[in-house]
Parts: sequence; structure tokens; C-alpha cells
Amino acid sequence: MRPNILKETMRGMQTVVLEDEMLLNREIFLTQEINTVTSTDLIKQLMYLEKTKPGEPVVLYINSPGGDVNSGLAVYDYIGIMKSPVYTVCVGCAASMGAILFLAGEKRKMLRNSRVMIHDPSFASGSVSGKKPHEIQERLNQLLDVREKLASIIAERSGMSMKQVYRKTKYDTYINAEDAVKLGIATEILS
Repeated sequence: MRPNILKETMRGMQTVVLEDEMLLNREIFLTQEINTVTSTDLIKQLMYLEKTKPGEPVVLYINSPGGDVNSGLAVYDYIGIMKSPVYTVCVGCAASMGAILFLAGEKRKMLRNSRVMIHDPSFASGSVSGKKPHEIQERLNQLLDVREKLASIIAERSGMSMKQVYRKTKYDTYINAEDAVKLGIATEILS
């Protein structure tokens, strides 16, 4: 069920979907796994906001477990070409590809008790099962390319060195708001 609000209009009191009202205020949400559906929906919202008032800021709230790298990078790339600045706000946890999208923000804000989780990409389950050695090597090479691309984004947006990023992404690394600001992942803590 989607939350609604009552709003007084020329026609009297009307029920309005809260997300629709927030979209009018240029605020959108990513609160699910990133996949082709959620990334397409997010890009459509960004396109709409870019078209209606180009150059005005958009706020993207993120509480996502991450998801598909290709879908996430499509959103990341679209944010990068927008004329409107996008500010990201971590509410809860921006994990994995959610963290990469959090880093897309020109300003990156976190609630005091929110966290960002970064890590190396991994094979989708069963993706090397039944493969020959040369096929596994090819998949590994592709995975290492993705690892380098994601590490480059983290390094570029945070100011950390690639060596620091690789050390942090070797395992699942959860970073609280205070440490995220120190590392350059976030720009400020909302209080």
C-alpha cells in the first residue's frame, strides 16, 4: 500500500499519493534492489524532472541493498549527464550498487545512523557452474574489469586512492556516517 496524504485543492480536499507530491518537490526514492525495472523507473523520474525544470536540484533518497551492476551504472551515467544537480541522501543503508549511486550525488548527505556498504563485485549465483576453464577465465576477466570500474568511481568521487579502495572493498565494508565523511564518501551528516 502506498501512503497517501490529504491536500486542499480548488476541488476541495483530495487524496494524493505521497510519492507524487514529493516528485513535485523534486524528491525521489530508491528503496529496493537495483534491477532493470527499478533503474528504468528511476531514470524516467530523473528525465521527467530534468525536462520540467532543467538546472534545479533533485534529491535522491537511497535505502537499497544494491543489485545489478549494469542497471546501476545506467542510472549513475544518466545522473552524470544531467544539467540538474542531484543530491543524494542515505537513509538506512546504501549498499553495494546503492553505494555507487549514493556517490553519484553532487552533495552526498547521510542521516546520523545510516551506513554505506562497499565491496568487490561477485559472480551471480551459478554463473560459472558447468563452465570450462577458459570460459571461467573469461568471466573472471570481465568481473575484474567491473571491479576496476567500480573502484575507480569510488576513488574519483571520494578522493581515496585506488589502493585504499581495494583494501576497503576486499570484504563487505560497512561505513557509518561519521567515517563516510572522513573518507570522502559522504559530504555531510544531517542532524
